[in-house]
Amino acid sequence: MKGNAPIMKVMMAAKCGFCPGVRNAISTAEEILAQPDSKKPVYSLGPIIHNKDEVERLRKGGLLTVDSVDEMDSGTALIRSHGVAPSEMEHLKDQGFQIVDATCVLVKRLQHIVQQLEADGYEVVIIGEENHPEVQGVVGCVSDVVVVATEADLDKLPRNGRLGIVCQTTQSPEHLGRMLGAIGRGSFSELKVINTLCKEAIKRQESAIELCKRVDIMFVLGGLHSANTRRLADLCKKHNQATFHLQNWDELDKSVLFGKKVAGVTAGASTPNWVIEEFVKHLEGFGEDR
Repeated sequence: MKGNAPIMKVMMAAKCGFCPGVRNAISTAEEILAQPDSKKPVYSLGPIIHNKDEVERLRKGGLLTVDSVDEMDSGTALIRSHGVAPSEMEHLKDQGFQIVDATCVLVKRLQHIVQQLEADGYEVVIIGEENHPEVQGVVGCVSDVVVVATEADLDKLPRNGRLGIVCQTTQSPEHLGRMLGAIGRGSFSELKVINTLCKEAIKRQESAIELCKRVDIMFVLGGLHSANTRRLADLCKKHNQATFHLQNWDELDKSVLFGKKVAGVTAGASTPNWVIEEFVKHLEGFGEDR
């Protein structure tokens, strides 16, 4: 029986969805693709953001996603928000590509910081995920670097070294704190720590945790390969076991909604508004025809 009001109450996190860096990358791509005189292909070296729905939308507009320079002919190379190593940038220039750099300003800052740390004689340590494109780009900025994701990786650190420590921008303050505490209990001659965390990512984490404590079920929307979205889901799950990480409404097993009255929704920094709005619309209407 249809009611006049939604069956499911839906609450949105105060801060969620596109961050400024992602928004800039998307708008930059749209501007390039909209240029009427551009007949040469426009390439993104890797997915422009970790969201398959948005990547597919831009593909329909003409943005070609490739895994390596070898797959690219002449044209425009769009550097995604995660950035690339300087050597890769030089290779693109040597190949004659027109380069449009949409690297997030905070990632650029991180790249410059590790270069300065190495120049100052520190052994660079990055707290982050070794296979993440942001980290790979930062690793390519220096000649000698150690990447540590968890405390299990700390045996890779040099003994009695002068350690210059930075962090992948989307890590949580809690994880950074735990890792610094563990490193501090080890063997070193000097530690220099520079905070490279993204404030936008922290705001999303804080508002997601605050919301998930007040709802029956929590949904975290975003790409399954998105590091910042996975982190949101992990943090929410610590406070609400009924937390689900989904890319869109089509992935939802509707049975998890049975018996739930209040749902919370947040989204990663690479999740477009239209995905969030579609999910919320369906969620608010769930059960009206049951």
